[in-house]
Amino acid sequence: MTTKTPKPSHFPGPPPAGLPPWALVALYVAVGLAPLALAALRDEPARGFWHELSSGLVMVAFAMTLAQFLLSGRFRSLSGKVGIDLTMRFHQLAAWSLLAFVLLHPFLYALPTLVADPAAGFARLRGMFASPGLRTGVIAWWLLVILVLTGVWKDRLPLRYELWRLSHGLGAAAIAGLSVHHALSVGTYAADPALATFWAGLTAVALASLVHVYLVKPLLQRRDAYRVTANAPAADRMWRVALEPESGRTPNFAAGQFAWANLGHSPFSLTEHPFSISSAPAERPRIEFTIKEAGDFTNRVGEVPVGTRAYLDGPHGAFTPAGRPACRLVLIGGGVGFAPLLGILRQLAHDRWPHPVDVIYGNRVESQIIGRDELDALAGRLEMRLNLVLSEPPPGWPGPTGDLTPEVLAACLPERDQDALYLVCGPVPMMNAVERGLVELGIPAGRIVSERFTYE
Repeated sequence: MTTKTPKPSHFPGPPPAGLPPWALVALYVAVGLAPLALAALRDEPARGFWHELSSGLVMVAFAMTLAQFLLSGRFRSLSGKVGIDLTMRFHQLAAWSLLAFVLLHPFLYALPTLVADPAAGFARLRGMFASPGLRTGVIAWWLLVILVLTGVWKDRLPLRYELWRLSHGLGAAAIAGLSVHHALSVGTYAADPALATFWAGLTAVALASLVHVYLVKPLLQRRDAYRVTANAPAADRMWRVALEPESGRTPNFAAGQFAWANLGHSPFSLTEHPFSISSAPAERPRIEFTIKEAGDFTNRVGEVPVGTRAYLDGPHGAFTPAGRPACRLVLIGGGVGFAPLLGILRQLAHDRWPHPVDVIYGNRVESQIIGRDELDALAGRLEMRLNLVLSEPPPGWPGPTGDLTPEVLAACLPERDQDALYLVCGPVPMMNAVERGLVELGIPAGRIVSERFTYE
């Protein structure tokens, strides 16, 4: 007698909107190379290799800079399928590339002179940086250096996130305005109508994206405000904050996604934070977040009173099984990173998921476990194997102990289906270790889904 392999099921709910990753990269590359193609169509003699290389690199860099405005993670129709961590990581890597191109720009112009006569070459560079006709380009050059460095090292700066975000947005807008003035007034191909139209149009799109994020979205959020309906302890230094819409409308979301939440501030305030949604889509219009005290605003989240007005920007994120077929789900969480997994479990129970579910939930101590009683109840409603793992267990703890090492994962997963879907969420070191451990156990990397709010 043979055992029939169960047919994979699709997790209910809408998969994240957006372009496939390959299409997003292709679009970005196309935008970056477009000015070179337009310049090549001009029937003009070359101005020398170094001159043309310098012009080409800075045109690509300017186009990449303007395209960066749309890679903020706030435009679901573009990057919704990619996830916030990969979107922002790509944003950072692209920023380093365009910064290198821009830094090289003046030096490549002066390189032949620098090689032939270094003193004359440096004199030419000083003249370029001091020239009144090049002033907007020089200011944009320095601003870009500052913007990229403060963006990469923002967590090490003595600035509140809200102040850094404001300075980052204003700095980016200033660079766009100064650069387009420089390109249209003194650029090598400034007289070309096609290129001038391209620069003006792309700059308008970039600045319009800022207007959309900082003005249009807050105006729309005022129409769809929420109220805090519950705020109670969920575990040690963690709070369960529930919201309900004043209008009765909650946007459709997939279990596991997150939203930017603004609790108690104007919708135009920059005081908003990304929190994973721990409720299930089936519980709408109510929406719930599990928030850990981790500094600044979150240290006071338990003080937010019921009745506080709130605003949401979302849903965002690709950390969801929605749209992905699987015969088994394996949910691996650590600390407050279990919040989106709890939302997934709640939806699974609501939809009577017909396949096995393995849950591995790691914490340091027992008091950090979120929803212990609910997890036991969910285990009774699903074909679910629950493993609560503690690194500092109390005497007589019956479950697994230690960190989520490959050995602990192997003990918790006696059946390791390569076709199962593995969702991992928690502190970044834990996620890195679990992903490596799963690969060591033979799990294909393509079957592991994770998403980080921290990217270095």
